Amino acid sequence: MNKGNKLYEGKAKIIYQTKDKNLVIQHFKDDATAFNNLKKAKVEGKGVLNNRISEFILTNLMQSGIQTHLVRRLNMREQLIKKAEIFPIEFIVRNIATGSLTKRLGIAEGTILEKPLLEYCLKKDELNDPLISREHIFAFGWANENEIKFIDKITLRINDILSGMFRAVGIKLVDFKIEYGKAWNKDTEENEIVLADEISPDTCRLWDVKTEKKLDKDRFRKDLGNIIQAYQEVARRLGIMPEETNISEVNFGKTIPIKFKKK
Repeated sequence: MNKGNKLYEGKAKIIYQTKDKNLVIQHFKDDATAFNNLKKAKVEGKGVLNNRISEFILTNLMQSGIQTHLVRRLNMREQLIKKAEIFPIEFIVRNIATGSLTKRLGIAEGTILEKPLLEYCLKKDELNDPLISREHIFAFGWANENEIKFIDKITLRINDILSGMFRAVGIKLVDFKIEYGKAWNKDTEENEIVLADEISPDTCRLWDVKTEKKLDKDRFRKDLGNIIQAYQEVARRLGIMPEETNISEVNFGKTIPIKFKKK
């Protein structure tokens, strides 16, 4: 699949056009960002790991009947995906209290929530992605009631699937954020809602079941170090492993050999 002009560049990914108007190429960058891009660094190899982990997770979700934008992984850093019109909303599921929830509401860190908490944030970096309600979504036309009802149901189902997947390999799914968009379905000749963006240690909080060691982007946010080793550990436990490569963590000066299984 030939890569065309760059359509969009975000904090962690670049989108390129293809000859097919309904398909684009998603390139995973090595950039690590936090606090709405106020903290930045390059972590060599992060994009490789996120590409492979996200492909694995989205493929498993598709096998469970969840529609996603993924078509296939192209190489170490890129995926062929359906071009989607993204809803300007981040959908956040929280199973354990941490991060902004503890700061906003004074909930003790690590509190296990009685049932998953679903929150919505407006995708707007300049406003620090503010928390919004369903009423805001409907009032400003960011999505309609039927769309949100459908997305909420799918999101909670994704939480169930991912919680089980990670629990089976000794990891707690603390929380995660996902995005959705509308993509063209050539079979039905209609736009359909699909899970978009990525699911990886960049977008999930993942703790070791026994030690509660953080295996996600909090290692960058909180200057805990060993970012690549943590992402690699997630990949190892999931049974993922592309071609052998050397990945170095720029800020920590270490080169870590990573072996992936060829699919």
